[in-house]
Amino acid sequence: MIKSFRGQIIDGGQDTIVLHTNDGSTGYRIVKFQTMSADPYAGDAAEHITKIYKIPQTAFDGAVDFSDNTLLGAAIVNNHTNGYSDPSVPVIIFDQEIFNQDIYVTHVDTQGAVACNYYIELEQVKLDLSENTVATLKDIRNLEQPA
Repeated sequence: MIKSFRGQIIDGGQDTIVLHTNDGSTGYRIVKFQTMSADPYAGDAAEHITKIYKIPQTAFDGAVDFSDNTLLGAAIVNNHTNGYSDPSVPVIIFDQEIFNQDIYVTHVDTQGAVACNYYIELEQVKLDLSENTVATLKDIRNLEQPA
């Protein structure tokens, strides 16, 4: 089963996608992540960096660090003042990563303060007891690390 989520997030904002269950037996895997500027042809330049994390973030920046084990995906969209929008939008998702807790979408516009739209598709996966335990322990371990 595929579940989809969409929203618009302000510059420097964070949205929570609520996924947790009482028993943790439902897992998820990201299969699609798309972003688009809230005002694609605005007169101001916008450079959107949108990221998906396993844990809530306390600081927001334009840096993308693939060695961060709490990062699930990242997308970049460039809108330039000359009306040119970069058609090759880099999107990276770690599609083999299974999680069973809430996820967090962050957004930073490094050129201004334009909001960004996002669309996420998650594949719902039934977890057996051992998979449930592994996913839950990973989430607990991630929460213990400073964001």
